[in-house]
Amino acid sequence: MKLVNIWLLLLVVLLCGKKHLGDRLEKRSFEKAPCPGCSHLTLKVEFSSTVVEYADPVVPCNETRWSQKWQSSRPLRRASLSLGSGFWHATGRHSSRRLLRAIPRQVAQTLQADVLWQMGYTGANVRVAVFDTGLSEKHPHFKNVKERTNWTNERTLDDGLGHGTFVAGVIASMRECQGFAPDAELHIFRVFTNNQVSYTSWFLDAFNYAILKKIDVLNLSIGGPDFMDHPFVDKVWELTANNVIMVSAIGNDGPLYGTLNNPADQMDVIGVGGIDFEDNIARFSSRGMTTWELPGGYGRVKPDIVTYGAGVRGSGMKGGCRALSGTSVASPVVAGAVTLLVSTVQKRELVNPASMKQALIASARRLPGVNMFEQGHGKLDLLRAYQILNSYKPQASLSPSYIDLTECPYMWPYCSQPIYYGGMPTIVNVTILNGMGVTGRIVDKPEWQPYLPQNGDNIEVAFSYSSVLWPWSGYLAISISVTKKAASWEGIAQGHVMITVASPAEAESKNGAEQTSTVKLPIKVKIIPAPPRSKRILWDQYHNLRYPPGYFPRDNLRMKNDPLDWNGDHIHTNFRDMYQHLRSMGYFVEVLGSPFTCFDANQYGTLLMVDSEEEYFPEEVAKLRRDVDNGLSLIIFSDWYNTSVMRKVKFYDENTRQWWMPDTGGANIPALNELLSVWNMAFSDGLYEGDFTLASHDMYYASGCSIAKFPEDGVVITQTFKDQGLEVLKQETAVVENVPILGLYQIPAEGGGRIVLYGDSNCLDDSHRQKDCFWLLDALLQYTSYGVTPPSLSHSGHRQRPPSGAGLATPERMEGNHLHRYSKVLEARLGGPEPRALPACPHLSWAKPQPLNETAPSNLWKHQKLLSIDLDKVVLPNFRSNRPQVRPLSPGESGAWDIPGGIMPGRYNQEVGQTIPVFAFLGAMVVLAFFVVQINKAKSRPKRRKPRVKRPQLMQQVHPPKTPSV
Repeated sequence: MKLVNIWLLLLVVLLCGKKHLGDRLEKRSFEKAPCPGCSHLTLKVEFSSTVVEYADPVVPCNETRWSQKWQSSRPLRRASLSLGSGFWHATGRHSSRRLLRAIPRQVAQTLQADVLWQMGYTGANVRVAVFDTGLSEKHPHFKNVKERTNWTNERTLDDGLGHGTFVAGVIASMRECQGFAPDAELHIFRVFTNNQVSYTSWFLDAFNYAILKKIDVLNLSIGGPDFMDHPFVDKVWELTANNVIMVSAIGNDGPLYGTLNNPADQMDVIGVGGIDFEDNIARFSSRGMTTWELPGGYGRVKPDIVTYGAGVRGSGMKGGCRALSGTSVASPVVAGAVTLLVSTVQKRELVNPASMKQALIASARRLPGVNMFEQGHGKLDLLRAYQILNSYKPQASLSPSYIDLTECPYMWPYCSQPIYYGGMPTIVNVTILNGMGVTGRIVDKPEWQPYLPQNGDNIEVAFSYSSVLWPWSGYLAISISVTKKAASWEGIAQGHVMITVASPAEAESKNGAEQTSTVKLPIKVKIIPAPPRSKRILWDQYHNLRYPPGYFPRDNLRMKNDPLDWNGDHIHTNFRDMYQHLRSMGYFVEVLGSPFTCFDANQYGTLLMVDSEEEYFPEEVAKLRRDVDNGLSLIIFSDWYNTSVMRKVKFYDENTRQWWMPDTGGANIPALNELLSVWNMAFSDGLYEGDFTLASHDMYYASGCSIAKFPEDGVVITQTFKDQGLEVLKQETAVVENVPILGLYQIPAEGGGRIVLYGDSNCLDDSHRQKDCFWLLDALLQYTSYGVTPPSLSHSGHRQRPPSGAGLATPERMEGNHLHRYSKVLEARLGGPEPRALPACPHLSWAKPQPLNETAPSNLWKHQKLLSIDLDKVVLPNFRSNRPQVRPLSPGESGAWDIPGGIMPGRYNQEVGQTIPVFAFLGAMVVLAFFVVQINKAKSRPKRRKPRVKRPQLMQQVHPPKTPSV
């Protein structure tokens, strides 16, 4: 009996080990390249800035490889499908065993959608719209395509690109590469032609039809930087006001900050970023902040959530599966999850754009070491979102749910610099989500309640907020400053803001009373004594202009595929690296979002003006001259301005059917020259480019200008460059020697400041920087802050006599330009644009504190929990048996759904899959050793003689000698 039990144990162990080893071998053989030396067939497509990769891993070796790019005349508009500036994340381009094990075969399985399928939820009775490139009529992956409509000027409903098919497959495919909600009603809206062309009017018509059809969830795997396309933005608001949950890709312009795409950057839309299967933020995924609020305010937190967007498998154009990467992929992952979640809710009236976003961000899993402008609230957690949504009660919530200026890196950039008395107020832009109704309001005013034991009375708070919350959302801008009594104090201060949101009563309500919800916003800051004037830098944000709405060209004219300056020119967007460098050098950088008349120059050592496109009020010019005479220093990084080149770089916009002419050059040099004229300084209209060496540092001058005029007692550095203006205008090449590019000047008046001019800002800008000049900025700040002239510059062999201005033209403003349409300084009048009246400086009304004599919470970040949510009430089933298929597999179809109960794809599965076969092998060896010992014992026992029986030869060969096998 004992031997029988041992044999059974051995059999079970060996079978288990064989099964898991087989699973691993099957997975690895699937990921293996089809043949040595063969590259994948690729087709790259970008929806605005959302790039995707179509890869077919089963192309035979002898087939022709090809790729095709599309280019539109306005690459950054929403309708574009060009590669443009997007970044394509290559799936399978670099193979490694670790990577192969990390990439699962079904994204829906990875996010545990099969748990909800087993509970009977598959997206039934949910209408989901896909706005994309269409879908073939008889595609084998879909069983519930309710309607296909075409809104383009082409007479077809089919998908000629494959992008729309893939997106629809991630949401609702029923076979091979299964989607999240296979039983959902698919409504296919074809809004792009096969030439990747679309117009705002097509979207508006299609949006109206979606409202008519009472769509529940709408996916937009497209985007663009034009958040001032008012008809489009207004129609998105109308859609969400009609209870359509819109999910949109955040964009593929990462890792640059300030590259969010519209409509994903809107408060009422769920904006989705991308991660890989190892939970790293995808390099291509666009980063926040939003730039709507600049220059006077500060951007909001976006994306809202991140999920898998690299190496995701979905439906091919005619069938089969293929892997894609991009936020175009991450968006339908969330849209499919949302569709599945909607089908799980019994009280469907509780589901709306706000409640769904609340559930997603409250359940998201925060990624370690990643800031909020990269990951939003974290990684999508489908099952936790299901638990929250099914115990949800209508309420208001905040995004972010707390403000902790000491928590790094998540709260970057707020945590990167402490606050102090006399500094510019720190602005935190919080989004209010109102799950009680499409419209609402803030009752009375927000209340500031400082914690006295935690020194909360050392800070003061001011509020600005939406008068009406519509649709489903609004903003709460909080300005934080240090009180005068804490001017020399250092420590942590805490308090919280209380806000009450009210919405009209529900239609079925009997008493008709308003619904109300009160939310607490904890605040924690670090305060230090005010740093010395020499360490404080003021960044001029007020005079930076960008697209939208006007055509403000890139500073580097070599970037032909990315012609618009649209990243905000903020120290926390495309000048982020420069900001990080300055902080590491011990400088404190503040942002000026108002005219020069609104800051106290005695507080700052240097005013930093980089790539300024705006005009200047006469009052600003006069004040700045006085400030410099009284000790304020000025560093200006300029750019090109040449009216002939500006006319040359115009382009035709297919969407508006108009020619677009730049409103300035890379910088507004005529305005800068007027500002500098009192010191006998000016920039020229020259346009130069080239590599050079300065103070043993390799440098690159990218479409910069030269200095036309400079005081005789100043220091001027020259270089030899190519004349890029001549190349642009006449396609001719010429080399110009002794081009003045850098000037340093000390104001002769006693106590006067210092002025530095440099003709190019690209070396500071993250957008298209080739070689940084942070070392130069350090040297210039040593000069402006402490009066120390860098020997590497003052004794440079490139030092020349300052130009007097003779023979060098200074640029004039281009006739007929439309800068006044977008300027905060100019306005149109008869005879030409003229300065407006100087606006009043921002005045903050500090909230009256309501002190609390109680201890503040020590940890502000707990996993975000909504009010009245008890996850224990919604218990997920514990399946012990294998999770069944939603439907039987077709012949030859992937068996990736056959996953043993309790083991989910991902890292846990990798560890278990690697460990179980090892234990199985060790167990088998132990049992084998036991049998060997037993046989040896049996042989050593004395045996009784038995009569010899002659055995057949065949039987003698059945048991060969026992030899170890390999």
